[in-house]
Amino acid sequence: MFGIKTLSALLVVIFFSQVSVAEDIRINKVADEKEELLLSVLELVWSKADPNGKIIQLNDELPVSRLPVEVESGAIDLMWAGASANNDEQMLAVRIPLLKGMLGHRISIIRQGDQHKFNDIRSISDLARLDAGMGRTWGSTKVLEQAGLNVVTAMKYENLFHMLEGGRFDYFPRGIHEPWADLAKYPELPLEVEKRILLIYPYAMYFYLQKDNRALHAKLTRGFEQAIADGSFDELFYSAPMVKQVIEKGNIKDRIVLRMPNNEMHKDTPVDRPELWLDVNKL
Repeated sequence: MFGIKTLSALLVVIFFSQVSVAEDIRINKVADEKEELLLSVLELVWSKADPNGKIIQLNDELPVSRLPVEVESGAIDLMWAGASANNDEQMLAVRIPLLKGMLGHRISIIRQGDQHKFNDIRSISDLARLDAGMGRTWGSTKVLEQAGLNVVTAMKYENLFHMLEGGRFDYFPRGIHEPWADLAKYPELPLEVEKRILLIYPYAMYFYLQKDNRALHAKLTRGFEQAIADGSFDELFYSAPMVKQVIEKGNIKDRIVLRMPNNEMHKDTPVDRPELWLDVNKL
């Protein structure tokens, strides 16, 4: 039997140990619809890993180029980003694809009236006769170049739409969920969604943490695995408005799939776990 003092002390220890479990994490300010989906994924994962913990956004949005430095300094606890050699070297990745590798599934934006240029394409070599436009520092840009595609690059994402409209290149491959939202931002430009081609290559977006933050890595991994196992991650993902838009507008089943490898993939990429990746047959 415990004495009253012993029992009281034990209850105090239990109370404070439970309190100490709760952890708040700091992230960059969320800016757009895609970021909102990623935030929802983080909220789900964190609700499984630390039900009493909070996610705190910065008051002002930091530019993407600064985020690795802010993670390293501890100003923010994590960022999300496409997998790259630089990110993998500088930070610690939670190797579960946040959007099921959706960014490796690409539907292009083209100039209005140019669909005929794509109607007879059957292979990567056919597509190589045309020029793609991509961000200069994007991980996907290397994938297209290594596949033998011609790529015109720009530093600023916004410039690519005007470059496409101006004839600098022929198509702008976007994540499968992105073209419609992109076009809505530039209604004045004579652009449209290409109707026949779906580019697919392995590509993941991950949570990235400070290199030695093993405790947070373990918590996020545990929470993510739980959300996958109980089906809540798939439920969140497939009910997201941007994913539902792909299902409604993407015409996926009628597209010609052109696959290419990704030589930039980290050796620990979980390619042997199909439940972590997008299955276009479900769209």
